[in-house]
Amino acid sequence: MHQGYPTETLVRFLKARDWNVQKAHKMLIDCLQWRIQNEIDNILAKPIIPTDLYRAVRDSQLVGLSGYSKEGLPVIAIGVGLSTYDKASVRTSYLIVFLNLALQPLESGLIFETVVNYYVQSHIQMNEYRDRVVLPTATEKYGRHISTCLKVLDMTGLKLSALNQIKILTTISTIDDLNYPEKTQTYYIVNAPYIFSACWKAVKPLLQERTKRKIQVLQGSGKDELLKIMDYSSLPHFCRKEGSGSTRHSSNGTADNCFSLDHTYHQQLYTYIKHQTTHKETNSPIKQGSVHVEFPEPDPDDTTIALTIESELHRLADQNGLCKSLNGLKVNGV
Repeated sequence: MHQGYPTETLVRFLKARDWNVQKAHKMLIDCLQWRIQNEIDNILAKPIIPTDLYRAVRDSQLVGLSGYSKEGLPVIAIGVGLSTYDKASVRTSYLIVFLNLALQPLESGLIFETVVNYYVQSHIQMNEYRDRVVLPTATEKYGRHISTCLKVLDMTGLKLSALNQIKILTTISTIDDLNYPEKTQTYYIVNAPYIFSACWKAVKPLLQERTKRKIQVLQGSGKDELLKIMDYSSLPHFCRKEGSGSTRHSSNGTADNCFSLDHTYHQQLYTYIKHQTTHKETNSPIKQGSVHVEFPEPDPDDTTIALTIESELHRLADQNGLCKSLNGLKVNGV
């Protein structure tokens, strides 16, 4: 877990709990237990198959590695506004039937949970690949210990329908907060529409000062500001010109679209996972189906933030005369 840097790892947990030793110790023990119970050490040997299912996940969970900063920090690009987390749903329900999981009749809630599992599995795999491969490689290349990354969040396409994604986003965020603390040095928000601005205004007062200092909302695509800390070749494709947005298929094909499964980063990640699988599955076939990971309970502060975002989106919907279309919508089962 510490990849040869135990002291730095302990410091991360201490920072996450404001240097309270007792709380940091509990957080670390809980994290280690979560890793053991969910076999996280082996998750990179559990591919999402078949490939077209993994492609569906990639097409609806827009995340990729666009390059490195001038200081050697990996630049993670995230298409927040256009990530729908829904393209694996149809394939998933067919898989459940074909795998004879004895779900007669199929329960929609269980199908949804299975769909969530695929996205959570993919997210954890990218976290683990970052910590085991990307960061150690950057450390060796730049000649100093690199343990954090930069994240550029593209809000292009953010709509009121984001309410439907709060549950899965909260789950992923909670996993990161509790088990991968202090892995992001700065969050850069770009291409922010009015909806984001309204939610940010409501949420910002709820954040800890340490968290607020990490978040920078940039004007437009953020190109000029980001070029101060990274070269053009590492700039996410949605930042390369004003109004470009996080298109799933860029004008230059997959060469500069780090969200695509055909991009170098995702090809290397998928190849690594398949290679790990050959060492684990020598005498038995690879099983299809998602890896079930226990979802930790969100921090009360995170729950408050999620409810604040939900409330703000409902308020905006009311202003736009869309209240009827949101009636009956459940968030986090409530």
